[in-house]
Amino acid sequence: MEILDNFSLKQYNTFGIDARARRFVSVHNTDELTEVLRQNPSEAKFILGGGSNMLLTRDVDALVIHIDIKGKTIVSEDDGFVEVQCNAGENWHEFVLWTIDHGFGGLENMSLIPGNVGTTPVQNIGAYGTEIKDTFVRCEAMDINTFELRTFDRDACRFGYRESVFKNEAKGRYIITSVTFRLTKSNHKINTSYGDILAELAKNNISTPTLRDVSNAVIAIRKSKLPDPAELGNSGSFFKNPVIPKTQFDAVQAQFPDIKFFPVSDTEVKVPAGWLIEQAGFKGKRFGDAGVHRNQALVLVNYGGATGAEILELSRKVQQAVYDIYGIRIEAEVNII
Repeated sequence: MEILDNFSLKQYNTFGIDARARRFVSVHNTDELTEVLRQNPSEAKFILGGGSNMLLTRDVDALVIHIDIKGKTIVSEDDGFVEVQCNAGENWHEFVLWTIDHGFGGLENMSLIPGNVGTTPVQNIGAYGTEIKDTFVRCEAMDINTFELRTFDRDACRFGYRESVFKNEAKGRYIITSVTFRLTKSNHKINTSYGDILAELAKNNISTPTLRDVSNAVIAIRKSKLPDPAELGNSGSFFKNPVIPKTQFDAVQAQFPDIKFFPVSDTEVKVPAGWLIEQAGFKGKRFGDAGVHRNQALVLVNYGGATGAEILELSRKVQQAVYDIYGIRIEAEVNII
């Protein structure tokens, strides 16, 4: 375990931004994490996972601690369910494929989401009708100041739409070291409620899909819409889908009858941010080396030489245009650093 000075983070963030860390270290177990925290008590710290849900707009004047803790453990199981503990440094998509290989259901709709397991509760990540909170049991997190491990159950995490306690009251206080999921071993609840999945399954003549069939469908859909960060820098969906009061939506719909939407409750409506951005004319647009992806307007991309500040400027331009047209505010889903 070596602490490196003036370290480039280009390979550690999926936008491929060449920001630098004042100091950088990778930790591979909780003992190493404790040691780093104990030996550097007064130094500013920045916790880095898979680097998939952040935009670096500047160098990081701190000790960057890269969480590279690996390993998976079956904690308990019976005929119907299994609890699996996965350490924070495991790649999320590889973990999802591992669960499918073992016949465990519940995560298949979230295949190919970039990032590591440890950051999934922070955002309450989700896709195609499922979210982390649906299978989440608990996570273990280390207190940055006391070095003690604390267990957070689902209630303690206060999950919301792309929200959790780790983005609010507990922000900057804890480092997630492992996450435990409760997955099905039989009588899997196959979720194909999203039309894209049904269409992809139909294209392959699949009427009774398995866990792997759903995963493969999601992978195909995501690959057709979303760029591979290894080829084109991005963080997946840059913006949240706004949830607005139904009264506000009714007024917008009266002016724009073709607006896309999903009812959330009797009083709230979710509007697809990608549709709003596309209608505002940004889909496929490029501004220097920063741009909006040609297949999915939710995705901002780095064509190679963009700075984080340039991508942030583009995001604000998109937000302002959507607000000017529809009166709807769209918020960034990624963390702006």
